[in-house]
Amino acid sequence: MARTKRNSVKRKYDQRQVAFTRFMFIVCVLSFWMLGIGARLVHLQVNQHKALKAMAVSQRQIVKREKLMRGTIYDRDDRALAMSVRAYTLFADPRKIADPASAAGKLAKLLKLNAQDLARGLADAKAQEKTYFGIARKVDAETYEKVNKALDDISIKKAELPRYEGLFWDEDQRRTYPNQALASQVVGISDADDKGLAGIELSQNGVLQGSIVKTQIQHDRLGRVVGQSTEEGEEPGDVKLTLSASIQFKVEQALANAVKAANANSGMAVVMDPKTGEVLALANYPTFDPNLLGAAKPDELINRAVQNVYSPGSVFKIIAYGSGLEKRLFRPEDMIDAGNGTIEVANHRFRDSHYVGTVNYAEALAHSSNVCAIKTGLRVGKDDFFAMLQRFGFGAKTGIELPAETVGIVRRPEKWNGDSLASMSIGYEIGVTALQMTSAFATIANDGIRLQPRIIKEIRRPEQGPIQPEVAEPVRVMAPEAARDLRRMLKQVVLTGTGRRAQIDGYTAAGKTGTAWKFNSTTRSVDPSKYISSFIGMAPADDPSIVVGIVIDEPKVGGRDGGMVAAPVFKSIAEQVLPELGVRPNNNIARMNTAEPEIPEAVGPANGAKSSEDRKAEAGTPERRSASGPAKNVTSQPGSQKPAGKPEKAPDEGRKRDKRTAAREVTPVRWYERRTITS
Repeated sequence: MARTKRNSVKRKYDQRQVAFTRFMFIVCVLSFWMLGIGARLVHLQVNQHKALKAMAVSQRQIVKREKLMRGTIYDRDDRALAMSVRAYTLFADPRKIADPASAAGKLAKLLKLNAQDLARGLADAKAQEKTYFGIARKVDAETYEKVNKALDDISIKKAELPRYEGLFWDEDQRRTYPNQALASQVVGISDADDKGLAGIELSQNGVLQGSIVKTQIQHDRLGRVVGQSTEEGEEPGDVKLTLSASIQFKVEQALANAVKAANANSGMAVVMDPKTGEVLALANYPTFDPNLLGAAKPDELINRAVQNVYSPGSVFKIIAYGSGLEKRLFRPEDMIDAGNGTIEVANHRFRDSHYVGTVNYAEALAHSSNVCAIKTGLRVGKDDFFAMLQRFGFGAKTGIELPAETVGIVRRPEKWNGDSLASMSIGYEIGVTALQMTSAFATIANDGIRLQPRIIKEIRRPEQGPIQPEVAEPVRVMAPEAARDLRRMLKQVVLTGTGRRAQIDGYTAAGKTGTAWKFNSTTRSVDPSKYISSFIGMAPADDPSIVVGIVIDEPKVGGRDGGMVAAPVFKSIAEQVLPELGVRPNNNIARMNTAEPEIPEAVGPANGAKSSEDRKAEAGTPERRSASGPAKNVTSQPGSQKPAGKPEKAPDEGRKRDKRTAAREVTPVRWYERRTITS
């Protein structure tokens, strides 16, 4: 009996123990469950708050982004150089296309696509259950209508966007260039998303592109619109250039003809208005058609006139002579002796390419004498020479509104070698761009005042109207009298010197030829077999309306002197541009007979040995040749290797008296009227 009672008590205890265990298990499970829910709530409320809020907003709000039509680029006469037109993008929902091969075959014929590639792409997208597959972008309006018409006989809901078997259209825009290759390196290009990549398209992308318009549409759970707000973006603007499409066309044509005739690598041309700094034309050859960008070569995209650096050669002698005139070291009619045609500086001998003798300074520049230019540069001194370089703007960007402009190569005087001043006086050991060089001559044409070259005339915004771009303050580089003296000397270059082929029918002209050996970056020295030929001039000479810079890279046929290769291009351009600008002829005297013996351009300045590693300037320095005794003359063709001994009589001696008389007929400068310049 007692045992039965004990067993009963034990069973009750065991039952309570089991019940308690079960209870505690349930409590633990519920506790962990509640803890998990709490942790989840904390995670959602704290960590996921922003994401969940954004998700909730997205479920009841749609944001539509509208890309406004990109602005237009005009020339100075409001002719469109770049504009956007309505285009369309064709895409598909692959899930809704029953037969990708059939759809691809139909579309490929209409859009001139590869049917196999399109079918494969559609099939792959369908297999991956993608909802979007792009078929064609930037489809023009004509093709858009053609595709729609071809699909009309199947089934299209007219009230909606054209749709057939999961095909959809979306509105887009396409950039077009009405004048094909005209000024293509200046105007530039844009990408498939209508963002500028080069030229004005890049530098003025913020103006042309504007801002994206955002429209927010709120709706309830049933899809009904309950609110709408629009965030207005800035309207795209238009850009009006200083370029004249008409002048640009003439310049490009003349430049292309010259490059082809000389079998040269490339060419550059710049036309400026010296009184305003406006660039009327800026041409490069070869060029490209931005409408056919895929066919363009990489080097054709380069705006050489503002990006390529070269050694200017004799055209740079304006710095030595301009500095001397500014310091009142001489007058144009004062005499200077070129001696036997050689000069030694820092144990290195420089030479002239032909006999010059004793001449006045105007004739020395007209004959492009290296010896006379070096003597003048040495008299000026390196500090004043360098100061003049800086005032002319060399070694710095001109400020033109174009991307990727280079500063050139100008070393400070403390880094010069013993003969650096001599080399720089004749256009070596320095690197310039065609625009910098043309701007320097524009300064001379503008009586010594340097203006910032401008390529943008105005910016037009719908809400603001025309806006004039800011330009740098004018810089006084030379006294007016010094600039006029130098201009008269440059006039002599065209009348009787190396630039006679630049003479313009009906107009006086002034300018300077340049012929320089190219710098070889591999050998770190100049290459006597490769030339840069240039001519930069202005017209009319006494009151210039235009300044034209011509640079031809590596001419191989028909001579290599700047006077033979580049000067005729200046003549061709000036004779077309001056009448178009309404400039009246000022010269009734017939052009001089250019059948007279040509005055050769001095190219290589030095005789004597010097290692190429001593050449510090990246722009290149003249080749050094060993010589004993007086330097021998070379023929008028720089490429010729036939030496010619010093003639008993200069080739132009019969004309020397007349030329000197003409040079001295210039009205003497009244030096007491000089004013101190300020920069």
